Amino acid sequence: MTTILITNANVIDTRAGTTLADRQVLVRDGRIVEVSETPVRNGADHTVDAGGRYLLPGLCDGHVHVTAITPDFPLLRRLSPFYVAAASAEILSAMLMRGFTTVRDAGGADHGLARAVEEDRIHGPRLLFCGHALSQTGGHGDMRAPGEQELDQCFCCAGLGLVCDGVPEVRRAARHEIRKGATHIKIMASGGVSSPTDRIDSDQFAFDEIDAVVAEAQAANIHVMAHAYTARSINRLIPRGVRTIEHGNLLDDESCRLFREHDAFLTPTLSTYDALAREGVEAGMAPELQRKVYHVLDAGAQALERAQRHGVRMVFGTDLLGRMHVHQLNEFHLRKDVIPAADLLRSATCTAADAFLQSGEIGVIEPGARADLLVAEANPLDDIASLTRPQTNLRLIMKGGRVYRNTLT
Repeated sequence: MTTILITNANVIDTRAGTTLADRQVLVRDGRIVEVSETPVRNGADHTVDAGGRYLLPGLCDGHVHVTAITPDFPLLRRLSPFYVAAASAEILSAMLMRGFTTVRDAGGADHGLARAVEEDRIHGPRLLFCGHALSQTGGHGDMRAPGEQELDQCFCCAGLGLVCDGVPEVRRAARHEIRKGATHIKIMASGGVSSPTDRIDSDQFAFDEIDAVVAEAQAANIHVMAHAYTARSINRLIPRGVRTIEHGNLLDDESCRLFREHDAFLTPTLSTYDALAREGVEAGMAPELQRKVYHVLDAGAQALERAQRHGVRMVFGTDLLGRMHVHQLNEFHLRKDVIPAADLLRSATCTAADAFLQSGEIGVIEPGARADLLVAEANPLDDIASLTRPQTNLRLIMKGGRVYRNTLT
């Protein structure tokens, strides 16, 4: 791979929330090897003049479903995985062009799709994947209607969830996903909007089942993410070693205390509720399921404010489905009145990296990190909303040292 020198760049230090003026950044073999305020003497194959613009790390989305080409999950189960993969390629490419260079899939993507991205057969963000999300019978990953008895599932089907019950089944399911290279394990630990037979306020999986999943993940040095809405669900998960709570719309003060005590992370996903409320039915969601979104819609903003007030570390996440993926950057708008720009940028860069157990790998511009870099016209620390205008704001998009957009002159 070639060596690239980026000159005349104002580098965003995401951890400090500051701007380092007039820096040079040397990239070799897909990694950052030097960040200097003086001219870099090592030879470079190519030089890119940032022209005094702002250099920031590629963005991370901590909760995506890149194979959710429709919000009609029963239909998704019946689609050919080849068709789903082709449609997912379009979703991934659009994410990269919005500035996302790493995304964490929360159910559906697998080793094959991640490999296709890694080999550049599909242009998209680096794909962290869990395979299928684990669900109990009748849980958030069980898409059978009340009158549907047969459970037709396999480890290669295009659905997002896998039903498993009891410690042996749950442990085996986790081991299968780990065997296939999962970077994390996802469990459905409370009711949800898109599942037909559960309630938003239900707890899912028994303690021994949760413990089995966490033990398998920890043995493999990966983490567990859990879908959970209510304070009761959240508060039974965090002390058991779950690292990230997804959504968390109905958390309470005790939840916030537990997040801080156990160094856990919250991934709010306000953009999906906003999109589902406005266009969920038109996008393909069943009306009776779309109505469930109103149980958590307004609570999401309240949870965001409570978590910020208590100092909970939060990850940028969106959870969008089907045609609603286009609203990915709306998450910045929905959080910016509550979360200061520096914290909001951290949530999509270095804090996300910490949550993914990828500290120092992504989300920062420092020697040793992956060369996931964006050159922006505006400083996101001054105007975080500038990140929602990638077509005009992002002049360079680089992932792993490979350039996917360059409109610098």
